[in-house]
Amino acid sequence: MTTVAAIDVGTNSTRLLIEGDEGTLERITHITRLGRGVDDTGRLSDEGIAVTVEVLTEYRSIMDQHAVDRVRIAATSASRDAANAETFFDAAEIAAGVRPELLSGQEEGRLAFAGATAGLTPDQGPFLVVDIGGGSTEFILGDSRGVQGVWSADMGSVRLTERYLEHDPPRPEELLACISVAKTHLDDVQREIPGAQSAPTMVGVAGTITTIAAIELGLAEYDRETIHHFVLEKDAIEDVFRTLATEALNDRRHNPGLAPARADIIVAGSAILAAVMRWAEAEEMLVSESDILDGLAADLRARP
Repeated sequence: MTTVAAIDVGTNSTRLLIEGDEGTLERITHITRLGRGVDDTGRLSDEGIAVTVEVLTEYRSIMDQHAVDRVRIAATSASRDAANAETFFDAAEIAAGVRPELLSGQEEGRLAFAGATAGLTPDQGPFLVVDIGGGSTEFILGDSRGVQGVWSADMGSVRLTERYLEHDPPRPEELLACISVAKTHLDDVQREIPGAQSAPTMVGVAGTITTIAAIELGLAEYDRETIHHFVLEKDAIEDVFRTLATEALNDRRHNPGLAPARADIIVAGSAILAAVMRWAEAEEMLVSESDILDGLAADLRARP
């Protein structure tokens, strides 16, 4: 019997996946906002570190209950950008018993692709996996033979919210700024990953995309099985974006499918997704609830 645990410490959330030989034992998400303000200050805040370390302490207890054999903690965009990341890593290691690994955008993309495409058939590929995070968005092109190209763009739901969305609800010029910035980054994607725009199947992962799917479905309660492999149409994405962007924060929180803790950053995330769909001229996106966490766990289980 082998039990593994993967933890993804992102800009917006800290997530835990525990897997045993018979499948998933735990899958937990906490909004921790480790990367709040890092785009402006270049440092992780004391509050963000404290909240994240508290969650890692909780995760350590849960891992002990399941007698986890192997653990891997991945730190991504916020930690890449922060001058004091090692301070956080020191505290995280004490809390979780394992030191976080600072993933490059390339490695983050490779692991996200492995998780997102698990269970898909080769004839559906090549795949373009889009992973919209809090601080960055990864684009990964590949097929059943593996990854062919990865590009990590410095745009995410937290980063664009802090840079451009100053009013509640956002003003049209602020929304336009988000879309324009996304277009600039998408030009980079096309240059760095030729063929990305024309991939037959686009797969979307992570909180922004799964939340937009949940809103479109009108889910009163989170349902992973309903969201997983849901086909999210371009028109639905545009409708959700317009609705969220024209609502004040207090009204936005009441949308079924939208966790209140994501309400302040979902508009920027929706702007990124809308820009991606327009750029790719895609009519739909396949939503995957399997992502970098699943890639991390599979990587751990494959090790001797």
